[in-house]
Amino acid sequence: MNWRRRSTLGLAIDFPTLNVLGFVCYTISTCCFLCSPTVRAQYAARHPASPKPTVQLNDLAFGVHAVIMVILIYSQFYRWPWYFKVSSHQRASRPVLGIVWGSIVAIAVVVMVVFCRSGWQQQDPLDWAWIDVVYTLGYVKLICTFVKYIPQAWVNYKRKSTQGWSIMQILFDFTGGVLSLLQLVIDASLQADWSGITGNPLKLGLSNISIAFDVIFIVQHYLLYRGQNDVSIEVDEDSQRPLLAQ
Repeated sequence: MNWRRRSTLGLAIDFPTLNVLGFVCYTISTCCFLCSPTVRAQYAARHPASPKPTVQLNDLAFGVHAVIMVILIYSQFYRWPWYFKVSSHQRASRPVLGIVWGSIVAIAVVVMVVFCRSGWQQQDPLDWAWIDVVYTLGYVKLICTFVKYIPQAWVNYKRKSTQGWSIMQILFDFTGGVLSLLQLVIDASLQADWSGITGNPLKLGLSNISIAFDVIFIVQHYLLYRGQNDVSIEVDEDSQRPLLAQ
């Protein structure tokens, strides 16, 4: 949509800002659960009844794809190389910047705590360990997911319009959230241990948060503000058109 309109007007920059941090954390967390023998061993020690993490290769593929896409979207708020129309008001808010830097500091603190208490190797999995760093990355993603939707929902409400906000990504997100939740339930049932669901709080939380906010956006787009255009966007776009058509 941004490419077709050559504009980012109508899209709150807080959304892609938090998306970049969130999906980077998600991808690293998923990669660790899939590929790190240390993290997998620590998970097994904490969940002896269900020692295999309910993380699949498709989760990692989703994360890598998401990181590429959100970085691409975030870059569209800068003049080069897209040269899109960007409002001077489209700047990340202070609360969002606070969350970004606060999350980075929190991750660094957990890494230091793990190192000081358990060292780099030979860690007690029931004490502070690398898996706690991985869980912290997951919690950062959960926070980003919860917070990132709020500015856009508020922008839509304030403008009484969803113009500039792609409903297709919401429909895909809603579908993905439902399927992700179903996959988590199926994986836990196949292991005959429902603690596998709570053992993957990242996937469980992301699915439920995404579904809840997606419903809000669907209601805004199809019921509350159906067919309503944002006058401020039209004025901004008109002001940048030449007076005489070529």
